Amino acid sequence: MSDNEKKVPAVVIKRLPRYYRYLGELIKQDVKRISSNALSIKMNVTASQIRQDFNYFGGFGQQGYGYNVEYLYNEIGEILGLNDGDTTVIVGAGNLGRAIASHGAFEKRGFKLVGIFDNNEKVIGTVINGIEVMSVDNLEDFLAKNRVDIGILTVPKAAVVETAERLVKCGVKGLMNFAYTELNFDKDIAVENVHLSDTLMTLSYKIKQNKN
Repeated sequence: MSDNEKKVPAVVIKRLPRYYRYLGELIKQDVKRISSNALSIKMNVTASQIRQDFNYFGGFGQQGYGYNVEYLYNEIGEILGLNDGDTTVIVGAGNLGRAIASHGAFEKRGFKLVGIFDNNEKVIGTVINGIEVMSVDNLEDFLAKNRVDIGILTVPKAAVVETAERLVKCGVKGLMNFAYTELNFDKDIAVENVHLSDTLMTLSYKIKQNKN
């Protein structure tokens, strides 16, 4: 990663998946090129902001032409690491874990779900989306035999820190945490703390503002 890419603001990085999703839809519609103005209308981001976002990574556009949709889609996918074939495990096979495991976005976005773990004897041995749920007691043994890049944590709050540390000690470099607590590791471990209640409260705020 270049020094320039290291300085990309977090807000820009959070917009990249939105660009990627929308460009994917354009490809399905057989759209070959798009201007920053047209993209801004669809994305609800100003054209100048779009150009500034892309300039962090080299620009991608041509004056008078706009953006080649397929090329831009592939470049953003490369930036996001979607072409790396990251492998993933889910720890916690409750309702949320099952819903995530059943989501079709894994394969579509280049991720591969390779394991699901839980400590509930009634859940262990069941099959979710073609993958048999294993005992969390076997986590270290599985990680020793399989390359796993990302761990998705849908365990109770009381268990999330210990579970995260087990994953990290076994070489997992990225964690998506759905427990209602913050995980923090050193700079070599990427962490996304997902708080669904925060999203609901933000939505509530927007509803209130629309009423005023």
